[in-house]
Amino acid sequence: MSSIVNKIKEAASGHKGESNDSSNEQSFSTQPHPAKSNNPAELEAVNGQKWGGGLTSERPDLQAQGFQAHSAHGPQIPSQELQEGIEQPASREELRARAAELNN
Repeated sequence: MSSIVNKIKEAASGHKGESNDSSNEQSFSTQPHPAKSNNPAELEAVNGQKWGGGLTSERPDLQAQGFQAHSAHGPQIPSQELQEGIEQPASREELRARAAELNN
């Protein structure tokens, strides 16, 4: 009876008595690290700028725009000129009409 079951298993799996074959097992290996050495200076940009991320970012393009949230003091209130240039938000009726227009 067990030989019939084994034959059915072999036919279903496509193996022919090679249940102990090690070539079908997964193998894992460690890949080399792309760095040439342990010197973190190699990771600096070509122009010598150190580009961090997040709140410690030292990128000059972000500093020029004043993007340093960790050094901001208190709430930032826009000037009156900037406040006047902002358009008013759409009303509920306008938003519903726009949604109906887009959904049709």
